[in-house]
Amino acid sequence: MDKKEIAAAAVRKLCEVYPDAACSLTYDEPYRLMVAARLSAQCTDERVNRTTPALFKKYPDLSSLADADENDVAQIIRPCGLVNSKAKSIVGMCRRLRDVYGGIIPDDMEELLTFPGIGRKTANLLLGDIYHKPGVVVADTHCIRISGRLGLTQSKDPAVVEKDLREILPPEGSSDFCHRLVIFGRDCCTARSPACERCSLRAEGICTYQN
Repeated sequence: MDKKEIAAAAVRKLCEVYPDAACSLTYDEPYRLMVAARLSAQCTDERVNRTTPALFKKYPDLSSLADADENDVAQIIRPCGLVNSKAKSIVGMCRRLRDVYGGIIPDDMEELLTFPGIGRKTANLLLGDIYHKPGVVVADTHCIRISGRLGLTQSKDPAVVEKDLREILPPEGSSDFCHRLVIFGRDCCTARSPACERCSLRAEGICTYQN
């Protein structure tokens, strides 16, 4: 199989194995996904999900978080690390969202990249999960690792991996595929000891990685 065929087969199989795959960050409003995604930098989604309830209880809407004191935000999000830069960008992104975009997250990559603290990972996540546009969320160790093991890319640079995957993934399945790679990476294709003996991709000849 060539790369496109491998990608299509992996998308199909992981959809069968993890049919309900979704973003593991908990949110109930689009701007809260943006905030949670910023907190997830160099932090686990589990820890973010334990931290955001307190943040959103103290600042229950976009405007209150846009006007929040950065030092207070930093204290609340301390378990997520990088507190000063994260607090500054969270307040800044919420203020920009309120004041420039009227609280509506833009559905354009270049516009999203003008927000404090938003890089391509978060922009792709927002485009995919909010607007259901083709998004390739690759700034995740699971996605990069498994894409390499499948032979879909030879790079570990997120920007290069994103480009490689965009060229071969079916657009309609790209966003959910990236979510499924995260689950698959935790469940089976782990970093140190991948469970190749129970891997559904190996069983169908989609993956030939040797650990």
